[in-house]
Amino acid sequence: MSDRLQAQFAFLMEADKLKQVLRATTLADGSRRENSGEHSWHLALYALVLADHAAPGVNIDRVIRMLLLHDLVEIDVGDVPIHSQNGTAHGSASVQAAEAAAAERIFGLLPDDIGSGLRALWREFEANETADAVFAKSLDRVQPVMANLASGGGTWLEYNVTAAQIESRVGAKVARGAPALWGWVRGQLRGHFPDI
Repeated sequence: MSDRLQAQFAFLMEADKLKQVLRATTLADGSRRENSGEHSWHLALYALVLADHAAPGVNIDRVIRMLLLHDLVEIDVGDVPIHSQNGTAHGSASVQAAEAAAAERIFGLLPDDIGSGLRALWREFEANETADAVFAKSLDRVQPVMANLASGGGTWLEYNVTAAQIESRVGAKVARGAPALWGWVRGQLRGHFPDI
């Protein structure tokens, strides 16, 4: 029992490092960069509150679990902003390989009966094929949009984001998992992106 607890607490202490990973997105008030721990918590709350926008059959408990886990790999890889244009691109093969290695290491800290299930849930989110993962991914895309709207444009200005980039990098993912939600958010975006 003590070895099992030691492994569980080793994972939990490692997960604490997510609070040190600063993201590109700021808090809604624009006062500072959000950290990945805050982002994951906020996304879990998004899933709880916006559950009525999920497709029939989506298991919100599984979505919340995915969202709590989805960015743990950033402990090793860091945040790769969706609108970054220099260096390693978001979603590139090199980033995916680094994140997969991080998932093996981090979930491997746990006893196998826990770690293998959490690793599988992380992979499901990344694959973005199941209804649960599609809804989770849509929320992951919409949360930074709402923060940028609240902060007067936030990192969109820093990264020179265009309406076309918002539509392709964000809108397509959100619309796939929560079409009505994207319709509403898209309307909010017109103040910053008249062409949207």
